[in-house]
Amino acid sequence: MSIVSGRDAVSSRKNPSPNILIVDDEPDIIELLELTLARMGMDVVSARSLDEAKQLLQSKRFQLCLTDMRLADGEGLDLVKFIAQFCADLPVAVITAHGTAENAVAALKAGAFDYLAKPVSLKQLRDLVKSALNLPPMAAHAVPAASSQSNQRVLLGESQPMRQLRATIDKLSRSQAAVYISGESGSGKELAARMIHERSARHQQPFVAVNCGAIPENLMESEFFGYKKGAFTGAEKDHDGFFLAANGGTLFLDEVADLPLAMQVKLLRVIQEKQVRRIGESQEKNVDVRIISATHKRLNQCVETGQFRQDLYYRLNVIELNMPALREMREDIPLIATAVLEKLCRDAARPVSSFTKGALAKLVNYDYPGNVRELENILERTLALCGEVQIGEAELQLPVATKEAKSSIPENINLILPDLDSGLPLQDYLDQLEKDSIIKALNISRYNRTKAAKTLGITVRSLRYRMERLGLNENV
Repeated sequence: MSIVSGRDAVSSRKNPSPNILIVDDEPDIIELLELTLARMGMDVVSARSLDEAKQLLQSKRFQLCLTDMRLADGEGLDLVKFIAQFCADLPVAVITAHGTAENAVAALKAGAFDYLAKPVSLKQLRDLVKSALNLPPMAAHAVPAASSQSNQRVLLGESQPMRQLRATIDKLSRSQAAVYISGESGSGKELAARMIHERSARHQQPFVAVNCGAIPENLMESEFFGYKKGAFTGAEKDHDGFFLAANGGTLFLDEVADLPLAMQVKLLRVIQEKQVRRIGESQEKNVDVRIISATHKRLNQCVETGQFRQDLYYRLNVIELNMPALREMREDIPLIATAVLEKLCRDAARPVSSFTKGALAKLVNYDYPGNVRELENILERTLALCGEVQIGEAELQLPVATKEAKSSIPENINLILPDLDSGLPLQDYLDQLEKDSIIKALNISRYNRTKAAKTLGITVRSLRYRMERLGLNENV
């Protein structure tokens, strides 16, 4: 099937006006949208059915698609999925009046940029169109090099979990949906939030990060919503607060599970109404922010125990992004560790150090309960205490309190490390080490993959991927 991608061809067309595709079977809606968009300087093409829309997508370039949720020959959701599959660079927004909440969430999860509720607000329509046309080009799917000169933040690694994470971030950046990022401490939740923002239509607007657990409860309302001069003792000047500071951009709520219940009620209202009133003012101000939240706690369990409001949970968790633990991506550790080490050396204005094979093997085998943040701390401590250019096993001084992956295998496995003097390339050496660990864990568990994965401290899915990559499925 030949699909014409929309956004990469804007500069090559003689007519600079963006092409907008409207898909709706109601003539009144089509006329309203056409008139509004024409006044904005857009070229508008309309389709009244799903099949007609697909034919137009194959023959013409578009920079935005607006589709009704219900069409005569199918669902608008089917068109969203079609566009996500065949022309992922084209933003699509859905217009719905049919069970708006459920349908809108389903469309956002399928890849829609945003949604409009009927009756259509012309201001919201104009804002949506401007935001969609402001989306930067999609990031290339090639694995970023550690020495990349790009100003954008990157996640290093070639493992399956890391590739999938980068692809999901690219997809989420082309949506306006609220995102909830889950994962262990130190796994890079704020980095992922910043990457979503930098690749989104809001990339030129503020990104405001808030640690909800670090704000005293009596200051939360004034910090989030702002205050007017003289509103209370000590209010010597106007203060906008986090929501107004992030207006037009992204508000990142880190450790959102630490918000007290009273504050959760107020936060829910602001998210629903998209309006905020500063302390000491009588008038509310409109705010347009995208909410990205995160916590290392299990937010659904906090809902079950009554520590977190269920209605706020559903507002924040439209789409969930799970950050994999570093121990689930052991093959990426050499690349990540080398990049961190090089940066630390540059920052300290000292010659770039390197690892011995034994040091890298030790880093790969460690469990990292603190994930990448702990790896950075280990290497920073190592550089501070080590004056050598080459870092060996002894210089790492890995914590003994947390067991390494090697010691997490039962004692009767008797893991034998490959000979360091065998002359194997580093990746081959690490692959052989990983292969031996998996085989011995499988033998101990009598080839029960669930037990073997638990023994190795990884997920069953990660074990299956590693076995396939190492060619172990042929022998099992």
